[in-house]
Amino acid sequence: MCEFCTKHGEGQKWYLQAANYSEDLMSDLKRRQFIKRFIEDPARFSRSLQKLEDMKRLPAYVRDVISPVLEDRQKRSHYGQVLPIEDIALIFGFVNSVVRLPCLCRHSSFRHCYALSMVPYEQSQLFKLVRDVGSSYLTGPDNGGLEVLSRESALASFRRLEQQGLCHTVWTFVTPFIGSICNCDRVDCVAMRATFDLEYPMLFHGEWTAEVNPELCDGCRQCLRLCQFGAMGYSVANRKVVVDTRRCYGCGICRAACYEKAICLKPL
Repeated sequence: MCEFCTKHGEGQKWYLQAANYSEDLMSDLKRRQFIKRFIEDPARFSRSLQKLEDMKRLPAYVRDVISPVLEDRQKRSHYGQVLPIEDIALIFGFVNSVVRLPCLCRHSSFRHCYALSMVPYEQSQLFKLVRDVGSSYLTGPDNGGLEVLSRESALASFRRLEQQGLCHTVWTFVTPFIGSICNCDRVDCVAMRATFDLEYPMLFHGEWTAEVNPELCDGCRQCLRLCQFGAMGYSVANRKVVVDTRRCYGCGICRAACYEKAICLKPL
């Protein structure tokens, strides 16, 4: 279990605790101001990446002092965790509204972010705040506004995104409040670039790990194409795929490419 499960999940998966999606948390003025700034200035992500790149050039002993402080601050403000489609379905089972919106960190019109609320869309303080800022914050006046989705259509959308190799991540907005689920990749996603390229953690690995059944694997290697974490390898001697559990983040995306259904997820 990650540290958030202990702090914010009572020893269970913190992102499956309904209290962490509560409208009561949105009453906090600090949180509302944070979300407003977050939405109004998507270019801040590019600036943050540049600062992290600059920090990486500092001497190691300086980074060793600065990094823990920055990581602790990140965990208290905006932090994520990788999760598989099974846990997405569980979340969609108890939230009462799902709204699709353009991806902030990609600064593009791709609608890979899904905001969540425990109350119907019309009553949510989160969505009222987004509307007040203006739904044209990224893509101009023709973006069609915010898209309210049923749980079924949202889950179907996530399955389609899996086929593209995007891994699912859940995010806090001033921890422990959870406001969204995003779909990430290592090329465009700021959080993944910061975590894996710049060694500045912004998300926990999932509570699962992939496992390959060698009896079913035919060695096609299609799963290697989708893995965002470099955790899938191929044994030439055995003509089978293997999982490097040290690198696996438990996203389960590798399964989307496996026609033999040779890959499953095991809890850590």
